[in-house]
Amino acid sequence: MLSYAELTPPERELWDAFPEGRRVDLRPDEPLDARPVDPGQWGPERTVRAAVIAALLLGANTGEPGAVACLKLVGARITGHLDLAGAQIGHALWLELCWFDERIDLFGASTQSISIVGSRVPGLETGSSRIEGTLDLRRSLVEGTTVSPYYGNVIALSLINARVTGAVLLNGARIDAPDGWAVGAGGLVMEGGFFCRGGLVVRGEVRFLGAQLPGGLFMKGARLESPGPRGVALAMDNAVASTLDFSRGFTANGTVRLRGARVADNLTFEGAVLNGPPEGDGPALVGMLMQAVDFDFTLARPPSGTVDLRGAQVSYLHEGEHSWPDVVELDGFVYGSIKVADADAAGERREAVGPRGSVARRIAWIRRGPGYSPQPYEQLATWYRTVGHDDDARRVLLAKQRHRRSTLHPAARAWGHLLDATVGYGYRPWLAGVWLLTLTLLGALVFDAHTPTAVKPGEGAPFAPLVYTLDLLIPIGGLGQRTAWYWTDGGVQGLAYALVGFGWVLTTAVIAGLTRTLQKN
Repeated sequence: MLSYAELTPPERELWDAFPEGRRVDLRPDEPLDARPVDPGQWGPERTVRAAVIAALLLGANTGEPGAVACLKLVGARITGHLDLAGAQIGHALWLELCWFDERIDLFGASTQSISIVGSRVPGLETGSSRIEGTLDLRRSLVEGTTVSPYYGNVIALSLINARVTGAVLLNGARIDAPDGWAVGAGGLVMEGGFFCRGGLVVRGEVRFLGAQLPGGLFMKGARLESPGPRGVALAMDNAVASTLDFSRGFTANGTVRLRGARVADNLTFEGAVLNGPPEGDGPALVGMLMQAVDFDFTLARPPSGTVDLRGAQVSYLHEGEHSWPDVVELDGFVYGSIKVADADAAGERREAVGPRGSVARRIAWIRRGPGYSPQPYEQLATWYRTVGHDDDARRVLLAKQRHRRSTLHPAARAWGHLLDATVGYGYRPWLAGVWLLTLTLLGALVFDAHTPTAVKPGEGAPFAPLVYTLDLLIPIGGLGQRTAWYWTDGGVQGLAYALVGFGWVLTTAVIAGLTRTLQKN
């Protein structure tokens, strides 16, 4: 235990101020918002040992009656290791514009609010801790320089399995761990919001695996850099949140991974930039199996990597001209509505509910996926039918059949081409009428120009070219003409045989196509 006689003058000032919660400012005449850049010239008059801070927080100097003890320190260099692992801390810690020489260890601690604003910290360990209040690191520089003794990895800010009853504030901070995790927050349980706005800059991976964020995660304007070999800028696998805000100015140079994440309200990337991994050979967004009510994917420019939404479910999808890269994986992606966003003449965002743009554009969106999958076509057709555009739904389903045809063996592809040309796979039944009318006119004109021979002279109805042609084209039943007359001219007889064949093919195609359509609708 430290004795009062062992304390330096600045430490005594802090010791005496602690019971009353008075603020101790060790700066000479610096601006209030100046960050510590180089404490090398800070002398003993601005130096406080970490052991003194630890002693005060652990109750070395009891509080005054009628006052709330609190450690408030500004402009100090803190030497030594601030080790409060497993401690029960009943006082708030408020530090501003301070410089820590060594990592802060609060692993497994139970503490009040912690505020380290505009300071430099070579690592903050709060894993498995409970913070009754707010963790405030605004405008601070947090560096990952050493391997965590608890997790065996370089972690600048560790919140793994921690519980915070208030908010976490990283607005304007810089977190640097290029060889490890900038933020490790797997299993974090929040009761307030997690705020990373105001120009947050991160180098290294940000991890919220399995985190619970009922107050939301707000990264508007943040910049995430992933220089590591994994290329993951943000990992939120299986996280649960009310809101995920990656909007205006948010930039991720690395993969954003939301696999299995569940968002109760809004997931927005409005005006964001997703550059994907630095090497350019990885996905920009992985949203497999994620769930969200409102998914706004109106980016500032197209992602440089792939977008994977396989198995994702959203109620409302907002998309625009910059939403989709060259490769989009949509197998299993389910959405209830699509809203198209664009900008008016004044640059203001506008949205329209319903089919905006051509169906061909949306079909091309599906075709950006690797290989053939029927579900994206069925999902898009379902949406078109929901908004009352049945014709567009049929066009989508026709495109599905054409895409599927490319995966079949040659014989099946040939039959597919025939179905497509005759009845549009059943989604264009009017094509059969066009073919029948064309063949009927052709047969009637040719047969009218020639004279047939009666099978039984003097018996039966007189020859009628139009009725004879229809009798050849209709394979079921008979009109009495086909069996009563024949041709001696080989060319005309060949046309008659061809019409019989076309009749069977058209009838089979019509039945197959209409059966498929009725089954789907």
